[in-house]
Amino acid sequence: MELTVWRTFVTVCRLGSLSAAAAELHHTQSAVSRQIAGLERQLGVPLMERHARGVRPTPAGEVFRHHALATLNEADRAVRAAREAVDGAFSRPLTVGATPSLAAGIVPEAVRALLRQAGPVRWSLLPGLSAQLHHRVITGDLDIAVVTDAPPGLPVDPRVERRFLGLDAMAVALPVGHPSAGRGPVHIRTLADEIWAEDNDGSAALLHQHAARAGVSARIDLTAADLPGKLALVATGHAIALIPGVLARALRTDVTTVGLVDPPTRGIYAITPRRDPHPRAASLLDQLTAAFASVRPPHAAHRPSGADAHLAGPALHDGITPS
Repeated sequence: MELTVWRTFVTVCRLGSLSAAAAELHHTQSAVSRQIAGLERQLGVPLMERHARGVRPTPAGEVFRHHALATLNEADRAVRAAREAVDGAFSRPLTVGATPSLAAGIVPEAVRALLRQAGPVRWSLLPGLSAQLHHRVITGDLDIAVVTDAPPGLPVDPRVERRFLGLDAMAVALPVGHPSAGRGPVHIRTLADEIWAEDNDGSAALLHQHAARAGVSARIDLTAADLPGKLALVATGHAIALIPGVLARALRTDVTTVGLVDPPTRGIYAITPRRDPHPRAASLLDQLTAAFASVRPPHAAHRPSGADAHLAGPALHDGITPS
């Protein structure tokens, strides 16, 4: 099959419109319609259906879209690899993904250590939420991703290798000058009357669970679009917020933190594809382990033990997106 037609189909699915796809691909709308119709004839099943606002894939079309996208991504990587080869030497860039809090410090530090050890390596860093990063490892967009098991946890997926890096104890971000700043670990009951801000359901679930165990509730009255937005609400005194402990070293100067008594924790994991791993992935895994150990508090040393220390327990997706 012609991959150009596959790209057209994937673009139509993404935009939900034949005319919008035609404009983006610099085709006529009739040409796009002919390509989709020809693809449906080849496969023998309808791939698109119309609705009030445009078009969407049928169930068969959604299945095909998923596999087509993975194939197109791999084809793009093959083209890049061929063009980047110099004098027969394979020079494959290392693509790294990380949640926002880990991309703010731990992951760049680990890459710096890798470059000192291994010499020049072209690399890129793509922040995202854990579920998004897991998907991008599967589709071949990422060679390695550093993710968390904050609610709803990580899926069990035979297509990836998973290494446990350690536990991260959550902390509370406060505006500078807050009465609890500098007091050492505080009980969540001390902060029960505060207004909280959140940027994602995973962190909110950890906060609610921790408060419930203490017999209190946490008022999440403000919502931010992302982690920087949540910290801006804290810095300006509108709220306090639960944040990852690993983020403490990378906070803006108008925000401080206080620890919690028996804090909620989340596991930090590195995932890599089982198939065609990057030659530098194993070395980066070692550097990530060392970088995380350098900032991990003593009480959060390890959770898994024994032969299964590099694996996470089963967890199911329920639509919550940890950061």
